[in-house]
Amino acid sequence: MSYFYPMYEIFQQYLDDKISLSSEEASSIRESSIIKKIRKRQYLLQEGDVWRYDAFIAKGCLRTYSIDEAGSEHIIGFGIENWWIGDRESLLSGQPSRFNIDAVEDSEVVLFAHTNFEKLCVAIPAFGQLINQILQRSFIASQNRIQAALSYTAEEKYRAFLEKYSAFANRLPQSMIASYLGITPETLSRIRKNASRKP
Repeated sequence: MSYFYPMYEIFQQYLDDKISLSSEEASSIRESSIIKKIRKRQYLLQEGDVWRYDAFIAKGCLRTYSIDEAGSEHIIGFGIENWWIGDRESLLSGQPSRFNIDAVEDSEVVLFAHTNFEKLCVAIPAFGQLINQILQRSFIASQNRIQAALSYTAEEKYRAFLEKYSAFANRLPQSMIASYLGITPETLSRIRKNASRKP
């Protein structure tokens, strides 16, 4: 059965590190899961589709982005191992997503249909509390990103990016980092060159 796939064990370890579950609770969560492999550049979500899952990244790196009328990409965020990813607006409203989510590198995710996920959060209080904490941290991170976008210089944005994403910044193409920061690749190249000259 797919939920015994080895990638699930990464998610199980993630849970074990954060909360205590009985064997029955752990089994309930496992039996609700779906393992999905995503090749590099393959979509997990496409703009116009409704997002109906809660997704945990067991392996790899994904990005969430939109495309404007001129065809330019605007990256909203990234996700790596042990992070959650998805479009919460589409999930809660049932409306088509404004975003795409695709794989920056070959990835594997643990998916939960949202209706089943909500039932798990109610039936297993420790799990529900963990998810609530994750959502709270996500909200704070979104506020900080907006504040940085409005008030930071390009150099400050890049430094903050390196601090926040130090674990995997070198896994990302420079063009994607520039898109995330809202600056041109040329500006990013200049910032990086200047930074390398500093003692």
